[in-house]
Amino acid sequence: MGKSLMYLEMTAPDELRPSRPVEALGLRRVEPSPEVYALQARIGAPYGWRSTERTDRDWAELRAAHPLRESWVITHRGESAGIGNLEPQPGGVVEVVTFGLLPEYVGKGLGGWALTLVLRQAWATPPLPDAASVRRIWLHTSSEDHANALKNYRGRGLRLYGVEAHA
Repeated sequence: MGKSLMYLEMTAPDELRPSRPVEALGLRRVEPSPEVYALQARIGAPYGWRSTERTDRDWAELRAAHPLRESWVITHRGESAGIGNLEPQPGGVVEVVTFGLLPEYVGKGLGGWALTLVLRQAWATPPLPDAASVRRIWLHTSSEDHANALKNYRGRGLRLYGVEAHA
């Protein structure tokens, strides 16, 4: 069986269905760095993310191609626990480019609140100059991502709007 990509969206902030709060969880904006790239690679390793194979040069090229991308480290009790990368796009759109937790934080009941925090930050992201406000947030997930990823996305109010099957 092949891999599927699922595309989800939210078109109003009041569509967000927050998870149960986790007091020790937070977000911290960070600048791109080798530490951030290593964090993202560790998060994606179990799921075959491309970030696990990127070289320093690949990261530099990616950063140059996407200068508006913001990285937010998900923290748990002050320690790095995951990442959410957000990128404003034309028309008041923000893409959640990356969302995930480090393997040692998976399965501990943190994903719902972590996603809630990242989606709230996406709605708070300044839009590009062609739009007055953010009007849509979207992301994609893969059938090879964590088994609960799609359930978490839908549980927070994101709606499926497209599926691509790959052999």
